[in-house]
Amino acid sequence: MQSFEQIRSHVSNLHTIRTNDPYLISFDLHLEHGRQQGIYLAEMEGEDGLKHLRISTPIGPATGVDPTRCLRFNWEQRTGYLAISDLDGSPYLHLVENRPYSLLHGDELDRVVNELGQLGDRLEQALSAGGDSL
Repeated sequence: MQSFEQIRSHVSNLHTIRTNDPYLISFDLHLEHGRQQGIYLAEMEGEDGLKHLRISTPIGPATGVDPTRCLRFNWEQRTGYLAISDLDGSPYLHLVENRPYSLLHGDELDRVVNELGQLGDRLEQALSAGGDSL
């Protein structure tokens, strides 16, 4: 995939798009037991001018989350890392993966979306239940 439009076309064939902006799309990934996980895809440009796709899913409010445990989680992950972003002015924890367009194809995009969506859902459930999974 060489452009965000190719990514948009691929994703819209598989999912119902919720947000459809020029360089941002979002959709709900349907999981087991009727659960859904929001997935966001955004185009980013690196310092070298090359395009990257950011794949992210929100996990929960960052308040009370131990940053040391988040860094340990990031160290252990093969795909995805935890990051903080603002949501309505409050810090919010996201599971994120960035991929260069040059290495991205449909099967790889689907795999990363599914992996992040499932892991994000498990983390979200653990945090919302007061769990200590990080």
